Amino acid sequence: MAGHAVITEEALERLRQRVGVPVSRRHPHVQLASHDAIRHFAHGMGDANPLWTDPEYAATTRYGSVIAPPCMLYAMDDICSGQFGGLAGIHNMFAGTRFEWFQPIHAGDTITAVSALHALEEKQSAFARRTILQSYDSTFTNQEGVVVAKTRAFGVRAERDTAKRQGKYDGIERARYTPADIERIEAAYDAEIVRGATPRYWEEVQVGDEITPVVKGPLTVTDIVTWLIGWGGLFNRAHKIGLEFRRRHPAAGIVDGYGVPDVPERVHWDVDFAREVGVPGAYDYGPQRISWFGNVMTNWIGDDGFLNLLDVQVRRFNLLGDTTWVRGTVTDRFERDGKKLVACDLWAENQRGETTAQGKAEAILPSREGR
Repeated sequence: MAGHAVITEEALERLRQRVGVPVSRRHPHVQLASHDAIRHFAHGMGDANPLWTDPEYAATTRYGSVIAPPCMLYAMDDICSGQFGGLAGIHNMFAGTRFEWFQPIHAGDTITAVSALHALEEKQSAFARRTILQSYDSTFTNQEGVVVAKTRAFGVRAERDTAKRQGKYDGIERARYTPADIERIEAAYDAEIVRGATPRYWEEVQVGDEITPVVKGPLTVTDIVTWLIGWGGLFNRAHKIGLEFRRRHPAAGIVDGYGVPDVPERVHWDVDFAREVGVPGAYDYGPQRISWFGNVMTNWIGDDGFLNLLDVQVRRFNLLGDTTWVRGTVTDRFERDGKKLVACDLWAENQRGETTAQGKAEAILPSREGR
């Protein structure tokens, strides 16, 4: 296979000229938050909360109708999801997102986003030596002109050939499981608690309280495909539409070992191509894993709570076969602008005991003083 692109000063300078300039709007995977779209997204991340999928149940909640999981914003804007422009042929690894939510997204809402490049920052890493941390800001507005959320998304741009030569992840093999291992993981699924209609009052929460964990895995290609159904992906287009896309974006058509051009997104299911970028196997999507952090928080706060901030950084790859536990603890309980809030530290760890993502969250909780 021919060598991949390298980072040049000329390409970086062209990209710097785009800082603060709104990005041309692309057609998102989801613009209308229909019941079907919300259900597909919730199922794609394995979130069983009926608030997202059961209209009869949702009608009994404070919202009065089905609402979208907070991280469904990923399906509503590809820039927020990591479709970062510039530096053609330089691999982009999604590195994290900072969400701020102001309003829920109800079934039937139409959401639009405006995005712009925020910054470029050069980094040195053990993975690919010279890398570029690229970030974009997005603002999401509903059909009434109300701003429902803002995000800042980060991606690490790295040369594929350099990352492969560095070999940071050499020696890691796909996890194997015994029937007893699978039984323990399935028991952890059974222990998941969706707080739901039972309020979690602010007065009852104490610093140091554990956030009930969720487990995701062992990760399979089926999990990746199901996530894509709800989220949509970045480069995935079929047949003639795919050919037209590759003609407009030649760097998005990377020839495989059989002479067939295919998208760089296949690192998430094509083990051989994942190894071309220095990873020992195919791996999950960053937005997919960050959505699990939203899942653990909305499970814990219940229907009467509101997740207003989530800031997560992706630290390591979550490979096919890995199992992830998303955990957290309460770090603060405070009041702001008349609201009762809690702050939490969150992290994801795999079966090897590695922390693969970490972040923070804030949530507004109901109070016994003013239900």
